[in-house]
Amino acid sequence: MAGKKVEELIASWMESYERAADYELSRTEFVKEGQDWYLRVYVDKVEGDGYGTMGTDDCEAISRYLSEKLDEADPIKQNYYLEVSSPGMDRPLISDRDFERFMGSMVEVKLYKALDGSKFYTGMLTGYENGAVTIKDEKGKEITLQKNDAAKINLAVIF
Repeated sequence: MAGKKVEELIASWMESYERAADYELSRTEFVKEGQDWYLRVYVDKVEGDGYGTMGTDDCEAISRYLSEKLDEADPIKQNYYLEVSSPGMDRPLISDRDFERFMGSMVEVKLYKALDGSKFYTGMLTGYENGAVTIKDEKGKEITLQKNDAAKINLAVIF
């Protein structure tokens, strides 16, 4: 089964699980690394109006749930490893929902091609509309770029 189909199945299964257990699917990827295949499921924990911290117990519960569903449906014919985790502090921003949720947060942008002589920008996410991402750098300059021009847009980890 193609990776997209597996991602759709996981999303479907997590929809019913999310409502019952207060989890939200961030993203799923089915990738080959070396000789091995990995089905990675990234999940957020919802607490009240915000998001909480995913613990190993949360990941284990979701892993057991998905493992059971995967065994029943058997959509993947090759051997693979199932990994469930939080998206992490430096999570990638992928969906429109991600950009809306993290508006006002510091982000790191890596571009495919240089813009104004640079392929790397850090700043506060100040806008997102129709695929256009706007950030404000440390000098207060606003930079707008197309999401499709970015190789990666991640939350910045600042200590």
